[in-house]
Amino acid sequence: MSSPLYSWGRYPHTPQSAHACSWMSDLAALRDVVVSAHGTTLAYGNGRSYGDSCMAESDHVLHMRTLDRFIHADWQQGIVRAEAGVTLAEILAISIPKGWFLSVTPGTQFATLGGAIANDVHGKNHHLRGTFGNHVRSFGLLRHKEPPLSCSPHENIDLYAATIGGLGLTGIITWAEIQLIPIRASQIDSKVMRFENLTEFFSLSAELDHQHEYSVAWIDCLAKGAQTGRGVFIVGDHAPYGSLEVDARAKLSVPLTPPISLINNLSLRAFNEAYWRVHPAQSTRKRSSYEPFFYPLDRILHWNRVYGRLGFQQYQCVVPDAAADVVMRDLLGAIAQSGQGSFLAVLKRCGNIASPGLLSFPMQGTSLALDFPQKADLVQLFTRLDAIVREGGGRLYPAKDAHMSGADFRQAYVGWERLEALRDPTLNSHFWKRVTQ
Repeated sequence: MSSPLYSWGRYPHTPQSAHACSWMSDLAALRDVVVSAHGTTLAYGNGRSYGDSCMAESDHVLHMRTLDRFIHADWQQGIVRAEAGVTLAEILAISIPKGWFLSVTPGTQFATLGGAIANDVHGKNHHLRGTFGNHVRSFGLLRHKEPPLSCSPHENIDLYAATIGGLGLTGIITWAEIQLIPIRASQIDSKVMRFENLTEFFSLSAELDHQHEYSVAWIDCLAKGAQTGRGVFIVGDHAPYGSLEVDARAKLSVPLTPPISLINNLSLRAFNEAYWRVHPAQSTRKRSSYEPFFYPLDRILHWNRVYGRLGFQQYQCVVPDAAADVVMRDLLGAIAQSGQGSFLAVLKRCGNIASPGLLSFPMQGTSLALDFPQKADLVQLFTRLDAIVREGGGRLYPAKDAHMSGADFRQAYVGWERLEALRDPTLNSHFWKRVTQ
């Protein structure tokens, strides 16, 4: 038996027994063996989901990472078909030299293709291109006591919609075909500027988002008063000229897990103050490789270990435009008052492009994401934050969640009963049991 698997946040600390499969043709038989012995299972990719949505209710998962083959590529049209265990980094490694990039990418390139679909990931260009699911042409789905299915906007339409953002519950995604976007260079031209408060963030977003492919902001989650929501605004576009090189810089690594979190009030305040001040007050142009722009944390392998043995929780919410200003002020005020927070707090606007996914997370509005070291008093803070989000008509991201109440989930994701009706009975997760059962 291989080493146990965990979620990226290591909370809840629920080890998963891994059952790996080397060939797609053997997957159905392996699933049947695991289900016969343990009742239910769940597909598990590369472990980049933060909470318990990637954890099987039985604690026995099908480890999909070994299904990592490319099936077909059309470099004239920018279409790639690959097995579900291929990572986004592996797709970029072959697509960038051909002049193609992912249409949508999350903040890590180490998610698998199947995981990107199951969580309907989004990125810095949601305002222009929607979610990952908007660019999925088709995928294979393996369901209990059914022949292998092909799902697309024109075939098995209900399962196509329920599987995108469906948290791996409708069946096992075996392969997928996605549409890429053309690029002339692998570098990113960006503009970087710091802003003084939330009012300035919303002003910059309104002015710049529609002018650029990518837009995101880092914020100082501990700033208070007139400086609430101060941060650094970044917009970017694929460079019109340059090389088509894959970023091959050596990665750093956190070699071990310390007994306690290295992220604390003292280190947070020092980092946030320094990070804000080191960035220019005026708009400054910058050219960089794609990795530091899209995946700053991927440079440090096993960075989740810095949160210690108890792990961490990410709090990611999105609230509609009508309430965004007030809700974000209240959220950041509560976080600053608690003295807890993240050295990488991300604030960004989401656009109005609807996802084909039934339970997709983004809505037109503003998203906030922060990491918190796991400790007992997080319950009190999260209860307060949840109330603010609920009153503002917002919702939390299941792929990042380890605490959401069932009532909040069912209120925010009204399509959950349709998903439950289509759920493969052999597949269940700790998350789904927690919020629906």
